Amino acid sequence: MGFFNKKESTTANYLGQTDEITEKIEKKQGGGVMAREEGRINGLIDKGCSMEGKLAFDGTVQINGAFRGDIVSDGTLIVGNEAQVNGTIKVSTMIVEGSVQGSVEAKESIELRTDSRLIADIQVPSIVIERGATFDGQCRMSTDGASSNVTTSKSKAYTPTLASDTSLATDADDDSLMM
Repeated sequence: MGFFNKKESTTANYLGQTDEITEKIEKKQGGGVMAREEGRINGLIDKGCSMEGKLAFDGTVQINGAFRGDIVSDGTLIVGNEAQVNGTIKVSTMIVEGSVQGSVEAKESIELRTDSRLIADIQVPSIVIERGATFDGQCRMSTDGASSNVTTSKSKAYTPTLASDTSLATDADDDSLMM
């Protein structure tokens, strides 16, 4: 009965606790990817949730469930390790720990973490592929009018083919492919 005796309404209390809810979301992530830019996540599609349609957002959104459709943002999309995303994605930055299928255009960068899977044609100026990640598709990299194409096979072995004078570097200490 104490619940009904509170002076604040439940709705007003919930809306006033957005910072506490954000903290709970960040704590729940555990060892997963943390959002850059102050560690804040503006939205979350969690495990057990399945959505279809169009997603537009500001800031950072993390998907841990399933999403099918279009994603458009000038922010950061984080695809959690159990997530499955299928569609057309246009974001500034994308960090993948789970599975993405479709087409991706990122203004800044794409990071494929260990055990992630990206089956898509992508356009991005910078990509990092960690050892154990799978990328199957074509990569178009544009910088100041120059472009290069990198094509990989379904295997986890990397055999990039460069179409222009773009440098390709690997860092043996970090087990990543960087372009």
